[in-house]
Amino acid sequence: MTWKNWLLLIVLALVWGATFPFGKIALVEIPPFVLAFLRVLLAALVLHALLAMRGLVFPRDPSMLGAFLVMGLLNNAVPFSLILWGQTGISASLASILNATTPIFTVLVASVLFRQESLRAYRVAGIAVGFAGVALLLLPGLEAGALARLSGEPVWAQALCLGAALSYAFAAAFARRFRGIPVMVAATGQLTGSSLLLLPLALWQALSVPGGWTPAAVGPAAWACVVALGTACTALAYLIYFRLLTEAGATNASLVTLLIPVSAVLISASLLGEALSVLQMAGMAVLLLGLLLLDGRVLALLRRSRHPAGGRRL
Repeated sequence: MTWKNWLLLIVLALVWGATFPFGKIALVEIPPFVLAFLRVLLAALVLHALLAMRGLVFPRDPSMLGAFLVMGLLNNAVPFSLILWGQTGISASLASILNATTPIFTVLVASVLFRQESLRAYRVAGIAVGFAGVALLLLPGLEAGALARLSGEPVWAQALCLGAALSYAFAAAFARRFRGIPVMVAATGQLTGSSLLLLPLALWQALSVPGGWTPAAVGPAAWACVVALGTACTALAYLIYFRLLTEAGATNASLVTLLIPVSAVLISASLLGEALSVLQMAGMAVLLLGLLLLDGRVLALLRRSRHPAGGRRL
């Protein structure tokens, strides 16, 4: 990791962390499925323009177009919609923390369902600790009485965000078939596919709003958030992420998962005045510990510190 890689990682964490408060602000005036559609459509238009500028050809092969639809469904349409829908009931901070379970679900899907990876002991430990953190986050909503009323974070909304993380996990397993395809082409393809998939759902929700929903009723602050979500938090974020993948590798790029909840909590506190409860802070800490164990680098560093190169092992 060069200093440029670290800078890209921090910028990516800030951009993706800002997704949650920006979405929360826009949801006040825009229905969730409409907002998800606007986000992917704007991002797809930006990336198509960049493809044309770079002289890259968008595939026309039917099988590839079908793969783009599936990837767009799993990596954009479903998770974006579920997160935004969930944010109608929970804070942006909590949504970002629950979204950090994506690596845990990814390991389970890749190792248990598709046998793409081996399930090693440190990963099992990371999964167990990570789900313990999730349990702490869900506890107030599951408890009856004063604790549930104090939380005000309904379980159904938290479950939607966990469902989004699970969808991302299936997308990661499906993405292996895009090896050899330019990353910008793959990103443009999936965003185009998700735009087509979300269009009818967005139209249905816009028409089902009492009195109908119209863009004219949306204020400048919400539109600014839409533009930020589509351009910075999606199109630009994909470009940064794929560059980081190329230059630093998938393992180093995955560090962004640990940084997104922290940046989202800080940005949400400054923009929305949100604050986590003590139990939610504990849940986030336990979840991040699970992600550190799942990553494996902490254990490797501990082993190297105990048995330095050239040192004598007893």
